Amino acid sequence: MSQPTSHLRRRQKPLRPGEVVEVRSAAELLGSLDSTGSLDNMPLMPEMLRFAGQRFTVSRRVDKICDTIAATGSRRMRDTVYLEDLRCDGSGHGGCQAGCLIYWKEAWLRRVDEDADVVRLSPEAEAEAAAEVETLTVAGTRPRVDPTEEGDFWRCQATEAFRASEVLKTSNLSQYWREMRNGNFKFPRFVFLLARAFVLEVMDRVGKLRPLPLKGPGSSPPAELDLQPGERVRVRSKQQIAATLDENGLNRRLSFDREMLPYCGRIMRVQDRVERIIEDKTGRMIKIPKDCIILEGGVCEGTRSAGRWFCPRQIYAFWREGWVERVDEPRQA
Repeated sequence: MSQPTSHLRRRQKPLRPGEVVEVRSAAELLGSLDSTGSLDNMPLMPEMLRFAGQRFTVSRRVDKICDTIAATGSRRMRDTVYLEDLRCDGSGHGGCQAGCLIYWKEAWLRRVDEDADVVRLSPEAEAEAAAEVETLTVAGTRPRVDPTEEGDFWRCQATEAFRASEVLKTSNLSQYWREMRNGNFKFPRFVFLLARAFVLEVMDRVGKLRPLPLKGPGSSPPAELDLQPGERVRVRSKQQIAATLDENGLNRRLSFDREMLPYCGRIMRVQDRVERIIEDKTGRMIKIPKDCIILEGGVCEGTRSAGRWFCPRQIYAFWREGWVERVDEPRQA
């Protein structure tokens, strides 16, 4: 498989939040991929193919991400954006329920005002290309693993994010200026977040910032709420949640993260019950047998934790049912 042709690589300027783009055709996507179904080590996933030819708005540039694989801090990513809230539905990866935002390489997109340069293939040729790119991307979901390893293994954008990025030291100041210049943040919010990040980073360096903010007397048993998607819940207070955690800040191996603190006291809706996710580091499918849910809008903002400053990934937080309580639907007037 050849490397992307020059017209797919060429851009006058990087995409910015708010720009409308069109996902390239199957034939164009195919021409951008190597033999593993990847571009710059970032795989095009089967879940993305249904968006070919559709138009979306760029929601954020992805110039840096947090490292969930080797825990090295931040990583530099290039020529990549997010489109609206397009997330992986796991249909091509064993039903993984992590719901990660999809990385889009800029070579996979075109600005809508570039339509004049589009070369349209015949329906037959496009259908052939669609079948070929589907075969390639589906094959790319399975990594080469040691045959002695037990378990169900997968390859996706989350497992390959480390290879598709470069080391980025906290002391590299250009990364922070880039986040404001690239349109991800308005100046007042950027200044506020940068000032808070500086204070928290100093606290972390001197050992005054705990990675997990709450600790408790011992992990509590599973709650019996049996919450279902669509139900309204209120996130419990910090004190109530701490009472469910052990001395390491865990509840049956699930952590209550610093990025989850702002949601305490909020009323939210259950988005999904989580039973299986792919582990970023190993690619192994992990089954979650007990109470674990995702709440609508309950994501990591990358604003309160060392090593995640300005990370745009908006990873869903996983919640124990014991950390929330049911709330009745408001009465209709």
